[in-house]
Amino acid sequence: MPACLMLNKLLILGRRNQEEGEKPFWISFADLMTALMVMFLLVMNVALLSVTEDASKADESRMKLQEERAQKIDGLLVNLEKAAAKQPGIVVDKSRMMVDFGERARFDTNSSALSRDQVLYLNEFVSDMLASVKSTPGGKWLKRVVVEGYADQRGDYLLNLNLSLQRSERVLCALLSPPSGKEHMLTNEEKEMVRDYFLVGGYSYNSAKKSLEESRRIELRLEFFGLDEKRPSMSDIPRGEFGTCRI
Repeated sequence: MPACLMLNKLLILGRRNQEEGEKPFWISFADLMTALMVMFLLVMNVALLSVTEDASKADESRMKLQEERAQKIDGLLVNLEKAAAKQPGIVVDKSRMMVDFGERARFDTNSSALSRDQVLYLNEFVSDMLASVKSTPGGKWLKRVVVEGYADQRGDYLLNLNLSLQRSERVLCALLSPPSGKEHMLTNEEKEMVRDYFLVGGYSYNSAKKSLEESRRIELRLEFFGLDEKRPSMSDIPRGEFGTCRI
């Protein structure tokens, strides 16, 4: 065989062997990267599924707690409706979380005074109300009771605002003042609950009723804790005497 043919054949075989020797390296590297990418995607999918499942469980648990909270609060409102039934004229508005005293708590023009009968039924209703708060599971969600006083549309704004506030304060006076006779009054434990829960609020033209008489009234607005709220500790707060009403 001529030398040139032998040389060409050796060069071709050498080039082929070199190419075949290089190919496995590049193919293996590409396969390795593909495998790593697949593993990464699998790990990410598993992690995302785990996070999604945990979030879904947390949402379901929170929804369940919200439903339980709503049911317990509704149970408390039902008990308050029963307490209100003992005092005709008092209405518990469950949708507004309000206790409307109606004609049982009307005020005379430019006055914040309550009659003896009004003081009596206020004490009787609030006593039943506090008993429901203590005995009903929904009571633990009660945050505060806002005593809202209202005035009619006559007179200037600041005058009526002050009058509304005085009417709210008069309710607290009726609940916390010492009895003037043998009528039913709140116990010391109930008075402490009033101090913890009740808050005075005064309004003037806000939520005016159709008639002047209906506007001169008081209402109790119930506020409840949210799921993430906790009742603050009041053990370190000094508790003085109740004193007497000076309105």
